[in-house]
Amino acid sequence: MTGPGTLGSVPPATPSPQPSGSAAQGGSAALRRKTGISAKLGGLIRELSKFGTVGGIAFAVDLLIFNVLLQMGSETLLAKTISTVIATTLAFLGNRFWTWRHREHRHMARQYTMFFLLNAVGLGIGLSCLAISHYGLGQIWPALQSPLADNISGQLIGTALGTLFRFWSYRRFVFPEAGRPTGEPFSEEREVVPRM
Repeated sequence: MTGPGTLGSVPPATPSPQPSGSAAQGGSAALRRKTGISAKLGGLIRELSKFGTVGGIAFAVDLLIFNVLLQMGSETLLAKTISTVIATTLAFLGNRFWTWRHREHRHMARQYTMFFLLNAVGLGIGLSCLAISHYGLGQIWPALQSPLADNISGQLIGTALGTLFRFWSYRRFVFPEAGRPTGEPFSEEREVVPRM
């Protein structure tokens, strides 16, 4: 015979606490947030890969035209400007009709203008890298005035920095999310309306 204080006794089972209504709602809100973050991250990765594809094609066009113009004896900064303008036109069309085709497209003339203005900033970043290398440091080290050095500073370094700026600015100002005014800061926190 076993009593409450003996070795063979089994303590009475205590019922596991059931989540209250507010705790269950908190759990489902956390799940919705997690699902929303996953969807946003997936969308961002898709946009980034499309942007990268368009950018890769535009980069190849830019590189080809830049080097053809250099071989024809064109001045370095002029060659870079011409190649960038042609590549930018191609990039606008690819981004408008493929990368961000799911976003607002009501004012094409405005988008086109904004795209080129922001791209001019990206071009300025690339030209600055090229000018610093070719005309600044090239006065000290003449090897930096070679076509190889120009390609490294203008096409690789300048393009990489300009591309980071372009992705951020195009996504925010040129192709904004539907229903969000251009330039309005994006907030990750959305108001959750409880369902009845």
